[in-house]
Parts: sequence; C-alpha cells; structure tokens
Amino acid sequence: MSQLHDTKQRLLNTAQDLFYARSYEDVGVQEICQQAGVKKGSFYHFFPSKRDLVIAMLDASWNQFRETILRDAFAIDIPPLKRIQRLLELQYRHHTETRDKTGHVFGCPFGNLAGEMSAQDEVIRQRLKDILSDFQVPIERTLSEAVAAGELAEIDTHTAAAAMVAYIEGLSLMAKTNNDPAVIRQLGPAILGLAAQPEKV
Repeated sequence: MSQLHDTKQRLLNTAQDLFYARSYEDVGVQEICQQAGVKKGSFYHFFPSKRDLVIAMLDASWNQFRETILRDAFAIDIPPLKRIQRLLELQYRHHTETRDKTGHVFGCPFGNLAGEMSAQDEVIRQRLKDILSDFQVPIERTLSEAVAAGELAEIDTHTAAAAMVAYIEGLSLMAKTNNDPAVIRQLGPAILGLAAQPEKV
C-alpha cells in the first residue's frame, strides 16, 4: 500500500468512526486530521471539502456493508425468507459488538446521516437515497425467489422490499434509542408480515 493510499484510508476510517459515533455537524476537519495523524493540507489534497469526504466515506461504508453483512445474509445456502431473518441476526450481532466495545448502540450510519443531513445538503441526500435503494435490491430478489418457490403468494416485491428497508432502519433507530440491540430480536420477526399479501379493499 502506498503512503498516499494509506493516508487517504486513514482519513476515511477516522471519519467513518467519528461520524458514526457522533454526527456530521459535531465533527470538523481539524479533529479528523488530528485523529488520523494527517496534516490539514493532505486532507484537502484528497478531499476538496468535508462534503467530498462524506461522499467517499459513504461509498466505502456501503462497499464494506455489502461485502460483509449483505454477502453473508443473502448467501443461497438457506431458503429465501430465512435470509431476511439472517440479515436481522447479523445486524443484531453488529450492534451488540459495538455496544460491548463502546457502551453505546449507534444505529445505522446511513440512517443517522439521512436524518441529520437530508434537508441540509442535496448531494449527501441523493447519495444516501441511492444507497438505501441499493439496499432494496437483494431483498427484492430474495422475495421474488420466495414467490417462485411457493413460500409467498404473488406480491409486489418492489414495494415489499422498500417497506422492509424502512422497517430495518426503524429497528436500528429503536435499538439506538433504547441503547439495546435486543430490540432487533424482539421486533425483527414482524418484518415478514410486510411480505404478506395485502387484503383488497
């Protein structure tokens, strides 16, 4: 790894940790540089602004989430609907490890930033919207497999997947509010009700 790449990665990792534990507004460039051991001039060599750092950090965080939690959750070794349950179990474990290490449940980094910045910065809002839309993709694909396998009746898998992402984000928020990842295990099973065929009115 080159020195330049290492410096950039330290900035990204530090920003990821600080923003996740606190907030966008509460963390400044100076603190990020100090924590990363990087001079401010080097920061601006890689990132013209704090916003540019956040966009790069979101991309890195999303790639990490896909390569760890999503890849493991949606492996095809178990039936489709059980993969969604496994997704919630992996998130429970993540929040439990974070609380054991820090004393706090920090919630979802994407949901946290969306709640803080969506009305403040259009570029950040759009990137977060894209990430949450991408989150729907493996869920929708899994629901389609469940329909094809006869595990579910015919449903609008796109809408059901969007509802599940919203529910998962809500679970992370409630776990953060209660500082207790057990909320995910307590309320998580209800997510499958979002895939039930709605009654016609």
